[in-house]
Amino acid sequence: MRDAQAPITFYRKDYTAPNYKISRTDLTFTLNPSRTKVASRLEFEVWDHSNPDNLPLELDGEDLELDQVLLNGEKLDATCYTQSHTGLTIHNPGREGVLEITVYIQPDQNTRLEGLYVSNGNFFTQCEAQGFRRITYFSDRPDVLSQFTVTLIANEATHPVSLSNGNLIEEKKLGEGLHMTRWEDPFPKPAYLFALVAGRFVCQEETVKKGDGKPALLQVWVEPGNLDKTDFAMQSLKKSIDWDRERFGLELDLDRFMIVATADFNMGAMENKGLNIFNTKFVFANPELATDVDFENVESVVGHEYFHNWTGNRVTCRDWFQLSLKEGLTVFRDQEFSADMMAEGLDEVQADSARAVKRIEDVKVLRAAQFPEDAGPMAHPIRPDSYQEINNFYTVTVYEKGAEVIRMQHTLLGEQLFQRGMQIYFERHDGQAVTCEDFVGAMETALQEAHPELDLKQFRHWYSQAGTPEVSASWTQTNGQLVLTLKQNCRPTPGQAIKPAFHIPVKLGFVEKASGRDVPLQLESNTNALHGDVLDFTESTQTFVFTGLDKPVVPSLLRSFSAPVILQSAHTTDDLIFLAGHDNDPFNRWDACQKIYGKAILDIYLQRGLTDGANTQAAVQIVENLLKDKQLSDGFLALALQLPSEGTLLEAFDGLVDPVAMHFARTTLRDLLACTFGADFKAIYDARNLTGQPYSYNAVAASQRALKNVALAYLVAAGADEELNVAKAQYAASNNMTDRMAALSNIVHNGPGNPPELAEFFERFNNEALAVDKWFMLQATVPASNENVNTLQTVRELLKHPSFTLKNPNRARSLLAAFAMQNPSVFHSHSGDGYALWADLVIELNTINPQVAARMARGLDRWTKLVPALQEKAHKQLERVLDTDKLSPDVREVIGKALDAATH
Repeated sequence: MRDAQAPITFYRKDYTAPNYKISRTDLTFTLNPSRTKVASRLEFEVWDHSNPDNLPLELDGEDLELDQVLLNGEKLDATCYTQSHTGLTIHNPGREGVLEITVYIQPDQNTRLEGLYVSNGNFFTQCEAQGFRRITYFSDRPDVLSQFTVTLIANEATHPVSLSNGNLIEEKKLGEGLHMTRWEDPFPKPAYLFALVAGRFVCQEETVKKGDGKPALLQVWVEPGNLDKTDFAMQSLKKSIDWDRERFGLELDLDRFMIVATADFNMGAMENKGLNIFNTKFVFANPELATDVDFENVESVVGHEYFHNWTGNRVTCRDWFQLSLKEGLTVFRDQEFSADMMAEGLDEVQADSARAVKRIEDVKVLRAAQFPEDAGPMAHPIRPDSYQEINNFYTVTVYEKGAEVIRMQHTLLGEQLFQRGMQIYFERHDGQAVTCEDFVGAMETALQEAHPELDLKQFRHWYSQAGTPEVSASWTQTNGQLVLTLKQNCRPTPGQAIKPAFHIPVKLGFVEKASGRDVPLQLESNTNALHGDVLDFTESTQTFVFTGLDKPVVPSLLRSFSAPVILQSAHTTDDLIFLAGHDNDPFNRWDACQKIYGKAILDIYLQRGLTDGANTQAAVQIVENLLKDKQLSDGFLALALQLPSEGTLLEAFDGLVDPVAMHFARTTLRDLLACTFGADFKAIYDARNLTGQPYSYNAVAASQRALKNVALAYLVAAGADEELNVAKAQYAASNNMTDRMAALSNIVHNGPGNPPELAEFFERFNNEALAVDKWFMLQATVPASNENVNTLQTVRELLKHPSFTLKNPNRARSLLAAFAMQNPSVFHSHSGDGYALWADLVIELNTINPQVAARMARGLDRWTKLVPALQEKAHKQLERVLDTDKLSPDVREVIGKALDAATH
């Protein structure tokens, strides 16, 4: 039956400061897997000295066994406090004092992986967003910053290593097989940044010099047997430290910085001050186990968590509505770091191409994941106005769109003024918990130091408005002038029917048809809307007149994807073909290819498989031009030859859509291109198939492999046994995971069921969890176009595999998320069986790990965009999940909002 308890909604407008500060926190853990004792000593004082006397001290707490409470050394009678299932309230604590609390918890029963839990016999914590309340009673909110000292008492034989935040100040043996370590973090922090790790670990360590010349110890801790997978993470950490110093002027501020890896982790990693806890997926990297994409992700995530040391830790969020304050800013920083690392050591032309490849990769994620979220029931601004469960707002909107909002400020201000804004931000707010408005205010101050007449008032709409703006562009060119008209509209989203115009920076250029060169931009003198090559677009409809254009040009709009919008331009097919071959902005060159491919696939979809349309011929022309252009880098060409993802295509279709039919339409174009240009793809493949060459991860080598494997995919798509044998030969000869996975993917997704290579892969890697995750994922994503395989039945059988468990988030994602979110042609099967299996697993996961279950529940966010027959089946399963007894708030919010979408 459906839970009678109505969900609680929290609103940003209701924020109030707490009654008390907790200036110092001393914690003592006596670690025991089944019964850990946590003793806390909290020094508190009133938040504001104007507060009245006798305000209650309200502490959060969940699933805690309370032993005793002492106030200023005196044991409190139960009448002096109120204990509930969500917290502890001290009725008359006084204006200041010392509160001592002892509780017991059961880490080995904590399958939620929030708070303190046990993984493979070792202790770990995850406290963001609200996990600390599952460790002890505390004011578990980000605006309460406290200086922590932590004492860890553990069994020396079973848990010889024990770590916490900050600096190690004492360690000793206690007798009876116990040992103690004491840690002190010199920087006040909110509870969500607390961390504890204890168990059997080994580490790689290096000493580096900080900016002040003093040494700092860097450590990467892993379970025994995994040390050979840590070198790349260590090198990434060192690069992150150097880059943050050089680009942002920000120094490592601790004597010790540690990374610890665990296989059981809900997220990718966590930036706990000085003790980052990582999912093994973003630490382990060697050529045998990690693909080029894995290496790139390790470098990016290591950078991301280190950069949080300042943008998240030294300056943190006032409340969880401000989550993008730290996450959007830090994603922008890690994107810039990754782009610079990809360009490192390359000449200017190669470096520009490498950065462009990174930008394209980031936008692909945004379009495939964030645009659908903005159009769906979970749409929310990057600074939400309300939430029911904060874990559900760790979203691509808060992170990736948040990064785009920071990037737009960087575009508007330029690098120099943006860095000045960052300097002002830290000068004003170091050591504080602040808001998104505080960040924009710092940027606005920097802007007005140079341009007093400018402000970011209208730009702030990006923080408060949900949805993806749609921008239409049209133009006419006559008598040396080009008149450009831009219109913007943002469709209604839940709770926001009408939205004021956004401030959209439109980076642009005009490409001369005759020469293919950019021509100077000259805007009529009566406007100051153009800053360099960036146009300020601030009205619902706005017209700009450019002069000095004696020869025909093709506008190149939104260069480098200067704003997260959907652009609907008046470009003709010929214009797009021209831009795909001549645009001087690599992103727009790639985007022109994508638009042509998308038009062709949608035509095939609407014409039920016919390929004689003009857009299909244009797609063929695009590929022919790309293959003839010998100036393109391998990395760019690999991206330019790839068709839009099925998810992107589904969102682009303006109407109710059948994902199965869309899959076959995309496959039809892919196969046409494969057959038309088979000889070209074979030549590309042969030129880059350097069998036996030692593996190295760098931008050039990774680009060569990427292009080779794109060519391989087209070769296999041609359908002949001979081409499938090319993949089999690559698999047999591979000396790295990139080539091995590319070959195996083609074999599994296009060939007969249960190929011997699949069994060989499992036998080779069955003791490597991350490789086994890849093995599950490959089988869960076999598309409907492979008639040799019943993927739904395969997934059912894999659920019973001895290596599968829903308790490990990585393993759950490798099968359930891969099936429901990466295989639309099977998940959306007209039988409805895919939806039924999804519902079964979401319901089961709900009792194990609600946070992971809620993420899996997002699989049917966009069910109202499906054709009616599929909508009916999806609705039935959504209702079944919502009717589940004891449904967690995490899942209830996702499913409830999905069902509410039917009424909007």
